[in-house]
Amino acid sequence: MSQHLISLTLSDNDLADIDAALKTLEDRFAGFLVLTPEERRTILKMGDKTEAFCRQTLTVATQNTQAIPPGLDVVEAQADLATLDKLRPRLHRLRDLMSRGEDTDMALGSDIYSFSLDAYASLKIAGKGAGLETLRQAMSVRFNRGAKAKTQATQPTD
Repeated sequence: MSQHLISLTLSDNDLADIDAALKTLEDRFAGFLVLTPEERRTILKMGDKTEAFCRQTLTVATQNTQAIPPGLDVVEAQADLATLDKLRPRLHRLRDLMSRGEDTDMALGSDIYSFSLDAYASLKIAGKGAGLETLRQAMSVRFNRGAKAKTQATQPTD
């Protein structure tokens, strides 16, 4: 018996609403930074302990601006921290939505795969003599893992 993890139907209105919401997000995220893989590897990263250090340092720097060289922009650092504090809860929500979407994608694919395995097994048995041999052979390609390797092994090499 096939599994049935999810039953989901998306209407044209649902899809239009999702697309409109995504378009709004894409528009709002247009100014966000995109790092290269090299930048991701080499950039300074702020983890939990480092964040506590940075917050404390920014507080002390704000209270002692006379000790901070003019080239260090305390106001910009404060603005960055305020933006980070506003952005993070929204990013958590986006991650949760993405996780739900990926889980739904996986469950739908798993349900389809489970059905297909059961249907293939049924057609394999019932298909003999019922005119389904061509279809059964086409579907069996999924399970013929050794055929490609054998074909390549028998081809002459130069």
